[in-house]
Amino acid sequence: MEPELATRLVTSLREAGIDFVSYLPESRLSQILPLMRKDHGFKLAPSASEADAVSIAVGATLGGKQTACYMESTGIYVSCYQLLVVALHLRVPVLLLVSHLGGFDDQRNSFLYSLAGRRLIPQFEALDIEFKVLENGNHLEQDIGNAVRTMNALREPVALVFTGDFTV
Repeated sequence: MEPELATRLVTSLREAGIDFVSYLPESRLSQILPLMRKDHGFKLAPSASEADAVSIAVGATLGGKQTACYMESTGIYVSCYQLLVVALHLRVPVLLLVSHLGGFDDQRNSFLYSLAGRRLIPQFEALDIEFKVLENGNHLEQDIGNAVRTMNALREPVALVFTGDFTV
């Protein structure tokens, strides 16, 4: 991802009120982590698995934070139980920031991740999680603001799926 796009993404998250981010590092959106570490408006919580990252984000939300959980698309499979039984059942708003690893517009796509990439959107649909796929930075600030507003209105997780220009 271009540095300017990473900066806009982090700034938009802060301006939308996100102040806590749990994550499992990955390669597509990794440029946002150093920017968040420098920004004292964010509290970061690394985790050893995406399931833990979702649980941490839910706990932080219940503790009064506006949270996001950042992972690659394969992490949605790993965290399904926590998303369904904890976040959706308890109606806890969490913004899922998901790099579409292996998706059609993943600029570093490989056959290794193509099956998981093809199954991401049906997985969100099966879980009944609202999502939006972002291919470029057009309307990035508005899309992030809308996602945060939607997660708070629904009191449920909402996902932004990053592909295309975000995966260069």
